[in-house]
Amino acid sequence: MKADLHPRYLDAEIRCACSNVIKTRSTKPSTLIGICNVCHPFYTGTQKFVDTAGRVDKFQQRMAKTQAAQAAKAEATAKKKKK
Repeated sequence: MKADLHPRYLDAEIRCACSNVIKTRSTKPSTLIGICNVCHPFYTGTQKFVDTAGRVDKFQQRMAKTQAAQAAKAEATAKKKKK
């Protein structure tokens, strides 16, 4: 077998932007991350749920208004042509 073929597996630190430090083992001595389990909204309970049903309802209301306006315009045009 060749000597020094495998990388060194040493103690490592994972540092988060919120200053949380996690001790683990890795081939890299340190890793910087942007979000961890301490500051992630899902784990902290500050997660906001998107109201997709409300968005669909709003879209359907706008579509109904648009269709009603188009129908009214078509009626007005048809009346104008008859006169």
